[in-house]
Amino acid sequence: MKQLPLPIALPPAPSFDNYLAQANDAALAHLINLHALAAPVYLWGPRGSGKTHLLRALALRWVQDGLRCAWLDAAAALPWALPEEARLVVVDDCEQLDAEHQQRAFALFELAAAQGAQWVAAGAWPPVDLPLRDDLRTRLGWGHVFALHAPLEHETRAALRREADRRGVFLSDEVMSYLLTRFERNLSHLMALLDRLDSYALAEKRAVTVPLLKQMLREAAPSHGLRDEVAP
Repeated sequence: MKQLPLPIALPPAPSFDNYLAQANDAALAHLINLHALAAPVYLWGPRGSGKTHLLRALALRWVQDGLRCAWLDAAAALPWALPEEARLVVVDDCEQLDAEHQQRAFALFELAAAQGAQWVAAGAWPPVDLPLRDDLRTRLGWGHVFALHAPLEHETRAALRREADRRGVFLSDEVMSYLLTRFERNLSHLMALLDRLDSYALAEKRAVTVPLLKQMLREAAPSHGLRDEVAP
């Protein structure tokens, strides 16, 4: 029976400092200097471009400054409410909002403006292409709109290498290339895979290698429904 190790290296909280994609410097700088009563902000881009990372980093920064934030997304149960003392409203995954969530999101947008709360949202597509009611789609495009791009390969490699070093894991070029060629180029997904691989290597008491990675995937595929190809 394998003994599963306890996690010993918790992942760092999302912050502006550990956000990667250099192509998104304009959006990053805008959020760092954002203040209440500024124009609304909307971020859009593909999976892996760091939309949720930036939203979480922003909310954490404001909370650390003693300001109350409201975090909402398609999974948040209704009814949505906005505390009077809230100074930041964050809405993630806008493209996934159903009719009821859209109605409440529009009401909260108006309420946030009346209370002087800052509004920041994110979605997979630009406002004009979102499958939302017209009034909400218009509101999301009112202020500053930033298109985000996924990290380049060298940025992804650097991030994985840095996280592996932090964990005390040697990540060879062979393992790195396997990860980047066989799996979706999504940093969150790759970081989660590295976390699983680290734990699996500790349980097996083996170094992190491509054969070990393939073994882990073969064992996990039946129970987790993994679709990643595992070469023999």
